[in-house]
Amino acid sequence: MAQHTVSMELNGAPFSLETGRFAKLADGAVMVRHGDTMVLVTAVCAEQDSALDFMPLTVEYREKSAASGKIPGGFLKREGRPTDHEILISRLIDRPIRPMFPEFWRRETQIIATVFSFDQRYESDVIAMVGASAAMMISSIPFNGPVSEVRVVRKHGEFICNPTFEQIEDSDLEIVVAGTDDSIVMVEGEAREISEELFVEALAFAHHHIRALNDLQRRLTALISKPKIDVQPPPRPQEIVDFVVQEASPIVRQQVRSQSSKEERSARRKELKELLIVRAQEQFTQEWLAERYPEFSSDHVALLVTQVLSDVEYSEMREMILSENLRLDGRTSTQIRPISIEVGILPRTHGSALFTRGETQSLGTVTLGTKSDEQMIDGLLPTYDKKFILHYNFPPFSTNEVKPIRGVSRREIGHGNLAERAFYAVLPPEEEFGYTIRVVSDVLMSNGSSSMATVCSGSLALFDAGVPIRKAVSGIAMGLIKEGDRIAILSDILGDEDHLGDMDFKVCGTKDGITACQMDMKIQGLSLETVRQALEQAREGRLAILEKMNAVIAEPRPELSPYAPRFTVIEIPVSAIGTVIGPGGETIRQITKETNTDIEIEDDGTVRIAATSQEDADKAVAAIRQLTRKPEEGEVYSAKVVEIREGLGAIVEFLPKTKGLLHVSQLDHNRVEYIGDVLKVGDKVDVKLVEIQPDGKFRLSRKAILQAPEGHSDDIARRERPGGHHRSSGHRGSGRDTTYRGSHQQQHRGGGHHRR
Repeated sequence: MAQHTVSMELNGAPFSLETGRFAKLADGAVMVRHGDTMVLVTAVCAEQDSALDFMPLTVEYREKSAASGKIPGGFLKREGRPTDHEILISRLIDRPIRPMFPEFWRRETQIIATVFSFDQRYESDVIAMVGASAAMMISSIPFNGPVSEVRVVRKHGEFICNPTFEQIEDSDLEIVVAGTDDSIVMVEGEAREISEELFVEALAFAHHHIRALNDLQRRLTALISKPKIDVQPPPRPQEIVDFVVQEASPIVRQQVRSQSSKEERSARRKELKELLIVRAQEQFTQEWLAERYPEFSSDHVALLVTQVLSDVEYSEMREMILSENLRLDGRTSTQIRPISIEVGILPRTHGSALFTRGETQSLGTVTLGTKSDEQMIDGLLPTYDKKFILHYNFPPFSTNEVKPIRGVSRREIGHGNLAERAFYAVLPPEEEFGYTIRVVSDVLMSNGSSSMATVCSGSLALFDAGVPIRKAVSGIAMGLIKEGDRIAILSDILGDEDHLGDMDFKVCGTKDGITACQMDMKIQGLSLETVRQALEQAREGRLAILEKMNAVIAEPRPELSPYAPRFTVIEIPVSAIGTVIGPGGETIRQITKETNTDIEIEDDGTVRIAATSQEDADKAVAAIRQLTRKPEEGEVYSAKVVEIREGLGAIVEFLPKTKGLLHVSQLDHNRVEYIGDVLKVGDKVDVKLVEIQPDGKFRLSRKAILQAPEGHSDDIARRERPGGHHRSSGHRGSGRDTTYRGSHQQQHRGGGHHRR
């Protein structure tokens, strides 16, 4: 296979597509490069159709640590299961290309994108999607492309396409846009409360560069391409199709206008399907099939009935909306389902809220943590930590289904990421609110827009927790019904409207602008004018939802939950950090265990103590202060006996790593014959630091803080010498005694002068 490369300039660096050098056995393989970031994308399909009644497409995006000169962490030192980041990019590739396959394509198809070089300047995600489209274009797999994807940011009032990481920082808009020459097929991103008009301008800017990348793919396809596999629709006996349409249409027409609940519609649909299958199998017997359609069996009849019934529902629902402006639950196109809100319903969480919109319900909870709770992100970029985390859970009972639970699904990761990004624009700065914040949304009921209910419950729970986010955030999902020139834009779509409609456009924001969005198209040909109409209708719905939310709780609570940690910040000398941490962290672990706190120490000596009670915080502060105290004359310390020396005294540790001799003469006012009668190794004893001697040794005394026995005079007490010698009344004038007494008088008189 000959090698071919096509290239163009994009944001100051060459952008190229190369084929014929790598992975030659794949149906299609393209190495896409921007700057020094290179991603190999391959496309392969099975040789035969699968038995599935949907297109079995899988997309895998993987990053090799070697691409950025890193060795994977962990014990195995090799890449393992995909990270959340890799899963999110797999979705960014999957969603734009899925609508481009023929309707009846049933061969298992797999796209694998692998990052082999990463320059830490240009991102690999959007170029991987361009490579996926190019690989499909040059392969034998039928594909109605090309389709391309770009990232657009707005910085200092200017739009930038496929920016560097430096250009992304401090931008007020970052969106990923995918499209064909004529339409936008996918949008996802975040913004700092931008207007709808600015959002449309960003889409138009993106679409200009999308067309250029599509042209680049066509240039490559002109150099090398394989004959496409012919896709034929499966045989559908017209007699059976006409029978199902005739029998089902009047019943379905009545059902879609019944304004019933999701559960009722599902039950009626199941009942009607079973009835039609029985009737069709009675009408079209095995003998009849064998005579006219020998490849058909009664099982094929049941499958065809299901397919045709779905087509009838599709047509009837869409026609009702387009001609009557009437939806399945009786709403018009702009109406929002009834909303109910409760906050503070979980007594021991740090914040909670229950948001219910129609038959969709999200229970949001907020947990406040410390620096040790931050999530470490390790990938091709330098490792960094996240202080705000949002997780979305979608249990099977939320849709009244029975399914195995095998970890977090890609859908849950994607919906959680969208909701998380909706809050970035309103989070408080770390210097104002140093907590790690985790929001969890548990979807308890789902009939459309559960990710947008997550945004609403999360915002309410953050307010309930007292987190000082700048503004409330809400979300709404918009739908689209398009037949020719007839268009209906739907606010707050149901699950069936999502399934039978042409668009799912989720928009999140505050009262002042958009903070996040996600749009997926099931059709080709959505104009920017239609996007503009959808955004304006979404703005009206978003504001209506915010009004209901603010009526319940309009601002963060003034106080945090009593169960949330409180921060106490103190400063210690940098030289004392090692002492507080201890060998292998033993000392600080002991303090946190004994005081029920979480302690963080910065390199500059700042110590942040997190505790749920002031008493625990005070204990931790006292323990740290004790570790960092400097010896001071006259201070009393709680010391630990580490060694007994009979006849001399006890060696005690009165500060960490600071020891001194507690002389036998300073144990008690009365003479101590055997030290073991008073102290043992491991005992705690209060001592007073009497003197810090010039050679750095410490004179300690227990006697100095004990009350003298009745009738015990100071003169008798002073007869005991530090060395164990005793003065007699006949030796008052000895030089040694004079020196001792002089020093004693200076300490108590302050001036060092002797009375005459």
